Formats: sequence, structure tokens, C-alpha cells
Amino acid sequence: MAGAPSSTLARLTIRILCLLLLALLPADAARVPLSLAPDAGAADALLKLKSGIKDGGGGALASWSPGTSPCNGDGSNWSGVMCDKDVVHGLQLEGLGLSGTLDLGALKSLPSLRTLSFMRNEFAGPMPDVRELSGLRAIFLSGNKFSGVIPDDAFAGMGSLKKVVLSNNNFSGPIPASLADAPRLLELKLNDNRFQGKIPDLKQEELKEVNLANNELEGEIPASLKSIQPDMFAGNTKLCGAPLGAKCEAPPSPSPAPKAAPPTSDKAGTSPSPPALEAAAVSAGTSADGAKPEEAQEPAAGSMSYGVLAAVLGTLAIVGVALVALQRRRKYSTKNFGPTASVRPLEPQPPAKVEASAAHVAAAPGAGGGVEGEERGSRAAGGGKQARKAEQGQGRLTFVRDDRGRFFELQDLLKATAEVLGAANLGVCYRATLTSGHSVVVKRFKEMNRVGREDFEEHMRRLGRLSHPNLLPLVAYYYRKEEKLLIHDYVPNRSLANLLHGEGRGLKKAVVHWNARLKIVKGVARALSYLYDELCMLTVPHGHLKSSNILLDARYEPLLTDYALVPVMNQSHAAQLMVAFKSPERKLFGRSSKKSDVWCLGLLILEILTGRPPAYDPPKAAAAAEPAAQNSNDLVSVVGSTPEGEWLDTVVDPDMRGEEDENKEEMVKLIRIGMACCEANVESRWELKAAIDGIEVLKGKDRGTEEQSFYSSVNDDDELDDVAIN
Repeated sequence: MAGAPSSTLARLTIRILCLLLLALLPADAARVPLSLAPDAGAADALLKLKSGIKDGGGGALASWSPGTSPCNGDGSNWSGVMCDKDVVHGLQLEGLGLSGTLDLGALKSLPSLRTLSFMRNEFAGPMPDVRELSGLRAIFLSGNKFSGVIPDDAFAGMGSLKKVVLSNNNFSGPIPASLADAPRLLELKLNDNRFQGKIPDLKQEELKEVNLANNELEGEIPASLKSIQPDMFAGNTKLCGAPLGAKCEAPPSPSPAPKAAPPTSDKAGTSPSPPALEAAAVSAGTSADGAKPEEAQEPAAGSMSYGVLAAVLGTLAIVGVALVALQRRRKYSTKNFGPTASVRPLEPQPPAKVEASAAHVAAAPGAGGGVEGEERGSRAAGGGKQARKAEQGQGRLTFVRDDRGRFFELQDLLKATAEVLGAANLGVCYRATLTSGHSVVVKRFKEMNRVGREDFEEHMRRLGRLSHPNLLPLVAYYYRKEEKLLIHDYVPNRSLANLLHGEGRGLKKAVVHWNARLKIVKGVARALSYLYDELCMLTVPHGHLKSSNILLDARYEPLLTDYALVPVMNQSHAAQLMVAFKSPERKLFGRSSKKSDVWCLGLLILEILTGRPPAYDPPKAAAAAEPAAQNSNDLVSVVGSTPEGEWLDTVVDPDMRGEEDENKEEMVKLIRIGMACCEANVESRWELKAAIDGIEVLKGKDRGTEEQSFYSSVNDDDELDDVAIN
């Protein structure tokens, strides 16, 4: 009999769950056609928005006229309107001198609207109400005259929001707390305003770019933002903590509370306070006045059912969270960079000597307690001679930048939290987040035994002296005979390869305009020219120039990595993996030339213009025998076999085929330069200086700020959990 109520409650709970699911299904089904159907009344909605805007007499919105359609397939009939299959997808009204009122409520009837950009106009007044546009991915309002306090719930319920750019306005008051609840936030720029108070705890895992500089913020920077570069907080004199390095003052100790006088009572002794009395009464099943409440006399079946239902739903939620956590743990390998007594090594099977070295460093004086402390004590008792001998065996961390100083030690690196960024062909790459909050990238090489220790260290010092805005500087290195670590600053925007081609399921490649591509080409060419001037003694000053070795900083300026490593790489390993060793002269004559890097530059130019990854190795013999099986990634053959008059229609990346005619002419010129750099005959191939001179004279019709050149990457599909540039 005791089990009967339990089984009855279980059956009742199952029925309630089924009813809830049945009640939810029709609502979801009703919402599906809304997201798939074309926008209804898009013209009316946009004309209503236009009615509050003053275009300054420039006629910027002259094409927005009644009786016409905003979209024409994927093209647009109205200026500044972004379309996708006859559906309004975004608005890009930038630098047009617009003012007046932004009535964004008029756009509620555009369910497919994803992007709004009104940057560099003359709009003033309070923050426009964007909350009702819950499907927005990106909001760009920088460079206007907006002012006042933004409501705390301004971004509430915007679960798809990825980018918020409000910089260079006159906003004041606290940063809206609802930004901390936007789960997919990737980029937040609030710099150059008058925001006040403390920074919200922004815990979004994907949030990589934050700029809060030049405001009036105060207090300690949240731990979730300690990996952000310090200059992103500059100009806030009252901020403290990592990564600024300014210590936060400890709050004053509270004064001892005066002892409360014992409560009086009509009866002898003391009586509990009213809240305590109520709690005691409830626990005994009586109210504060002594009466037994009706609810306590007999538990109602309905309340028990709701309790069981809550327990079941809670259990399901816990299981769901556990599954998500397990998936993320599989996706990200985030552990301690250096082994400790309680954490396994970062790599599945690291060499035993490396493991022992890390354990020794963790057990050095000042490293910690517990097992490590005991080992530390035993080693300290061994004397200084033994310690020095062990230090020689474990290697050392050497900084090579005179302008950086020594801002961490080897034991800090070994204790850092590390995330595997990838296993490149030259070695494994990690992001190590130090306890100070600063992040560095550590590349582990095992094929660098070509030269001895002295020659290796001399070459690293030579690299440390290099300084160019388009080179990622070497910060430090760690030398051991078995392996070497090269340490650089962490760059959050990933690589040019990721920008052009996307990465992994659900990540869509960005829409990159001509101006942005030309800027990247010029930066790469300038950095390569600098390497040729500074390392003229090397036959191949770079050696591994490819899109995955070009990182992008916060302004999407290119930063070359893995340069000048040929002198210290094992030749067999370099010949197998490094791009310069794939050049035609290397394959024909077994040696590289001063123009091997030029060949790599030519392939990179073709990759940037076509949007296709290149094939550095020749096609297989079987495939080469069949003309139909031509490798579409053999860019030199594809471009060379296409008449020049057809390049813009068949070779150039489709994302750029809507560019201005002036830009298209420049594209053709750059393709010619790329082909001249890829000549198989070394004598016919252009010199680097000729290529750079040709690149420098190229220009692009201004599209506005550099940021504009990239932001349209938020044109993502609802079906994919894709990510804009980050």
C-alpha cells in the first residue's frame, strides 16, 4: 500500500509532461512559417522608418520610394538595404549625414532582419529601442551623437545578439546589465562614451573582443575579462585589477557591531525574535499565533504533483547541463599547461623527460604546497649545486623583447590554464592564460635540432629585435634539446584562412570586401619586404607564408607568424612541411631561392582574390591524366587557363562580384601581379620589390571605415549556429 501513492504520482507526472509538450508543439509549429515566409510589407516598414530620418539634402534615401520593392533577389533596389532571396536581411546606412529619429519599432514586421548599421551619422537623443527586434545579430551605432542612460533591460531577450558597437557617442550611466545575459555575444565596443559604475560580469565564452576604453568606469575588472588586452580599458582612471596591473584597494574593515540588548519579555528569560518564532512555528506545523494552518493539516494532491513535477524537470535540466558540459569538455581541451600533482599532462602522451621537467619546476621554491611542497623541501635540502644542475637539465625561459620586460616566469607558464588551439604541421599550438589574466600563445616544436644551443639562442635574439606592425613579435622562448617553445602574444581574431574559408561545421566564411582584402595584401607585402631587408643573409627569410600563418588583430591588420624558422628547422622536416619548399625550383633543382617566398606571396594573392584554398603539391598522376579531374585548388592552372576577360566572372570570389567597376579594374591588376609572382621559371618570376611596387599603387573605392568591410559577415543562416568574425 505504501507504494501506491508513489506510482499514482509518477503516472500523474508523466501525463502532465505529455500535456505540456502537446501544448508547446502547436506554438512552435505556428512560428515556423513566419521565419520561412518572405517579409510582408517590407517596403511599408522601411518607408515608416524613413519618415523620421533627415538625409541632410544628400538624397541618400532617394531610392526608397513607394510603389517599388526594396529587394531584387539577393540584390537591392534601395540603397543601404541588404537582401537575401527577396527578404530584407539588414540595413547598412553608414556615413551618409543622416539625422532625425530612428523609429526601430517600425521594423518589427521584418522577422528576417539581422543587421542594423547607422555608423558615422548625426543621430542624437537616447538609445533607439532595439529590444523588440529580438532576431538581431548585430547593432552598429558608433560615431553618432546619442546620449543619456541606456535602460538596464535594453538588450533583454535578444538571444541571437552577437555584436554591439556603440563607441564614439555620449552615452552615460551604467553599462546595461542585460548585455551580460546575451548568450551569443562575440564583440562589445562601448569605448569613447561616458559610461560609469562597475563593469558587468560578462561570462560569455565566445566573447573575444571587448573595448571599454575612455569612459568613467570604476572598480575591479571582472575575472571574465582579465584576458582582454589592457589598452581596451585605458582612460578609466578608477579601474583596477588584472589586466591593468593596478591593485584594488581593500574595502575598509567594518566596525564591530554593538552588542544588541537582550530582548525583553513578560516571562522569565529571553524570547526569540518574531522571524525566528514564525520559522519555529512553521516547522512545527503551526502559525505564529498558534493556529494550525489548513495547508499543514493535509497535503493536497495538486501541490504534491507540482513538487514531483518540479523535481523531474529539475533532474532533466541537470542532465542537460551535464551533457552540454561534457560536449564542451570534449571540444575544448582546457587544462593546466604544466602538470601538477592533481592534473594530468596537457598532451595525451607527452615525453617522459618533459613531464619530469614540469614537475620539477612546479616543485621549485615558491611553487606551492602539498605533495609539491614536500618535494620542494627535499630538493631544497639537496643544496644549491643540485638545484643548479637540475635547472640546466630542465631548460630555461628567455625573453627577447627589450620593450616588454619579464612579465612572467616559467613556473607561471606551467601553472597557466591552457587551451589547445590546433596541431599545426610544425608543432602543437596552445593558448595559455596566466594567473594575471594575460594570455600568450605557446608553440611547441620538436624538429628544431639543426643547430646547437648557442646558434639557436643567437637566432632567437635576432628575431626578438625585429619590429614591424605586420609581424607578430616573438616574446620569449624555452630551450631544451628535446623540444623548444616559442611564445607570442595571443591574437583573438584567428587567421586569414579562417576569415576566407570558415572553419568547421556551422561556421560560415565571412563576406570580405575588396578594400579589406587589399589592405591585408599590402600589410603582408610590407612585412615580407621588411624581413628581406632585415634578414638579407637568409635565402628564404620567411619560408612558411600561407593564409593560416597570417593572424588578424583587432582592426583586422595582418600579422605574419612562423617566419624565419628555416635556419633552425631540421631540413628533412622543413622540406616536407614548409610552403617555400614546395616552390617549382625546389622540386626541379632541390634548392630554394630568394624568390621562393615571392612564389608563396603570389599563391596567397590568388587565394585572397578567388576565395579558394591553394594546393601546394602537384595533383596526383592519375588525376592529372584526366582533364576533367583538374584540381580546382591548383590556382595557377585555374587562373592561367581562364581568359583574362573572364576572370571577374569565373575566377574572382563571388562575394566581390558586386563591387564598383573601379574596384574590379584593381582586382584584375592584382591577379596579374599574383600570376607574375607564381611563374614557374625563376628567371621570369618577378622580384619582390617589383611585386610590392605594383601592389602599393593599387587602391579601392572608399566604403567607409575598415570595420564596415567585415561586418556583413553576420549574414548568417538561421539553420546554422554560425559565428561572425571574432
